Amino acid sequence: MTPMLEGVGIALASLRAHKLRAALTILGVAIGVVVVMVIGALIAGFDKGLSDMLASLGPKTFYVGRFWGGAQQDDPDDPNPWRRRPGLTIQEAQRLEDLPTIKFVVVDENAQSDIEFDGKRLGAVSIQGRDADWPNVSGGDIYPGRSYSHLEDVANSRVVVINEKVAEQLFVNRDPLGRRVKIAGLPYDVIGVYHPPTGLFGEGDQNEVFIPYGTLVKNVPYWQGWMDFFVAPEDSVAIQDAIDDVTMAMRTMRGLRPGQPNNFDVVTQDKYIEAVNSSTLMFKIVMAALSMVGLMVGGIGVVAIMMISVTERTREIGVRKALGATRQAIMWQFLVEASTLTTVGGIIGMVVGGAIAALLGALTPVPAYVPLGSVVLALFGAAFTGLLFGIYPATKAARLDPVEALRYE
Repeated sequence: MTPMLEGVGIALASLRAHKLRAALTILGVAIGVVVVMVIGALIAGFDKGLSDMLASLGPKTFYVGRFWGGAQQDDPDDPNPWRRRPGLTIQEAQRLEDLPTIKFVVVDENAQSDIEFDGKRLGAVSIQGRDADWPNVSGGDIYPGRSYSHLEDVANSRVVVINEKVAEQLFVNRDPLGRRVKIAGLPYDVIGVYHPPTGLFGEGDQNEVFIPYGTLVKNVPYWQGWMDFFVAPEDSVAIQDAIDDVTMAMRTMRGLRPGQPNNFDVVTQDKYIEAVNSSTLMFKIVMAALSMVGLMVGGIGVVAIMMISVTERTREIGVRKALGATRQAIMWQFLVEASTLTTVGGIIGMVVGGAIAALLGALTPVPAYVPLGSVVLALFGAAFTGLLFGIYPATKAARLDPVEALRYE
């Protein structure tokens, strides 16, 4: 420990004595560590936000749709495979809900329309037509008020749950409950205000309302052929068993023969996470490349400053060798000094990178979360850079002839 502490002390003294030179040396290392911290925080924050979002939907809920963008295409030469697939139907949803392994199926249709209240109009509001179980798969909370009941759903009642952004823009400081708004020219009673869970990139911050599925189909022009299902298995049923039952039922209803590919997609949360991870792979590669560039720049600076240090301390090295210091001891001392310099740069980069990540998380909708692994990796990378690039100057110092070193002026 004594040689290590001695090397650390010499390195810190060199920092104080040659501030500008040391600053230029550790700048590249600090930049590399900042890149590691910021991009690592963004990726970790995205993963954490995705996990939180999926947890709010229920860990066993899965998606059934006409075509999912991350699915394997039946024909790689066809860029739009959805055109050859039939849309889902309400009859298929009812048949799936009758399966003994399925707890409920949430039907989802989408449209856009203007919403009016007391002379104020919001344009192109997202209209979600879903059945009464939709709060069980969307997460978030409804307050004040409530969602529509199964009876209101079956009766195609003109009731609406608005999200908090619509409530703020249409009603300002007034209580929205019991108010009557117009959607596509027809009156709807506001029965609740929906507060969505925190989205990954603020996607919940949009004008959105929810009405019964049958009400949307009956009264609102919508994009036909794009119905989706959100399927929840019974609590005692394994998700794979539920998926197998749903897949078999869908194939039977569509008359698909053995060997024919599915003309629908069943997507679990695991598949969604895999698709997201594959899309973030490029960010991880970019992070590694940029941080390596920064660390290499810092490493070149380490070589330069340590070579200057070897030259300035040639007589000292000669005296140490004359007193019995071995090559290994000299080499170890300079390696510790180089590693100390880069570690200081790593600490500075870690602080700056953590501050940038915190600002991104606080001031923008981009999630940022600094995991402990990124901190350890950044510091280890900085220290390793010092060891790697300090080998040449340390070797040169260790190989100095003590007689020639003592004569050096």
